[in-house]
Amino acid sequence: MNLIERVEAFPVALPTLRDFAVSGGAVTTAGRPAVRVLVKVTATDGTTGWGEATPIPSWTYETTESILSTITRYLAPAAVGRPLWDLDGLVTAFDRTLSRGYSIGMPLARSAVDVACHDAVARSRGLSLAELWGRRRRDTIELAWVVAGQTPGEVAASVAEGRRHGYRHVKVKVGLHGSLKAEVAVVEAVRQAAPDAVLWVDANQAFTADAALRLAGALVPYDVAVFEQPVPANDLAGLRRLRNASPITIAVDESLRHPTDLATFVRLDAVDVVVAKVQRCGGLTLALRQCQLAEDCGLPVMGSGLTESDIGLAASLHLFAAFGVDTPVDLNGRQFLTSPYATGPVIEVADGVAKVPSGPGLGIEVDEEVIRELTLDHPPV
Repeated sequence: MNLIERVEAFPVALPTLRDFAVSGGAVTTAGRPAVRVLVKVTATDGTTGWGEATPIPSWTYETTESILSTITRYLAPAAVGRPLWDLDGLVTAFDRTLSRGYSIGMPLARSAVDVACHDAVARSRGLSLAELWGRRRRDTIELAWVVAGQTPGEVAASVAEGRRHGYRHVKVKVGLHGSLKAEVAVVEAVRQAAPDAVLWVDANQAFTADAALRLAGALVPYDVAVFEQPVPANDLAGLRRLRNASPITIAVDESLRHPTDLATFVRLDAVDVVVAKVQRCGGLTLALRQCQLAEDCGLPVMGSGLTESDIGLAASLHLFAAFGVDTPVDLNGRQFLTSPYATGPVIEVADGVAKVPSGPGLGIEVDEEVIRELTLDHPPV
């Protein structure tokens, strides 16, 4: 039987291209390397697979240090010796190792190991993830340009840059501009710069329900498609209120870490649009379950990521293709950082459209020597 033999974690420093921030703080800073934790799983037959975790304390509680210690001290010992094929059993083993607490424990760390195991088991059989799952409804996924900037002039320039790269649709971060008037001015500038785009706003939990309702009302003239995660993740009452009262459709992201979270929202009639995100769910196994539940409940699924490099990008593309996500998705890693470790075949992105990889596993190759060269001996605090 092919077993998981070894799990290794590498905190790597990746070159950044632009500044990027959410309501909680910075995600990338131009000129300062972006740290990602890459995970390698090796099976007893010699097959390897790769996964990725994005430490963004401004978005969630997991840091580089906590992800590394969780993987090396807890998840790796729980995974080693298990059958490589038993991805569902791996979820159970991780549940027993780390208490779920309110929802799921250490989802980013768990996701990196889960994705690496998916990559390895598919490669061991010479299959792509689509073939392993028996489902792929799309060959391409349209990406959105994530608007960077603090002033109307800056965001208009960001939209123009995205248009030059061929991106047709845009996502705007709100909750970081200081006042209702400033938030509206930024969205207005984006709409003027992209009059025909699908435009949605993402607050990353920045508002109270009252403030979110005021902003939603003020944004009606700008044809905003959805308002993503306006309130804190655990404010179920606030989200239910917004779902009933907001003039703009509410999409739920950070609140939906485990499939049971979505089940609760469905029972409470508190969700209109589900945002799929691999890392938030603790990996592909649970993300697949959550997306299937959303589909079975008749809820539309939108796609998002955590500014991943190409390993994480590949995993998300496979998930979204499996469920035929046909709205633009926020997979913005290529916009803000580079993946020097990626070798051929690499993911093709042209005019804001990404081709879903078709090779074995994730469908991309990595240069481990480059990963080891990029690995930090002492990750920055």
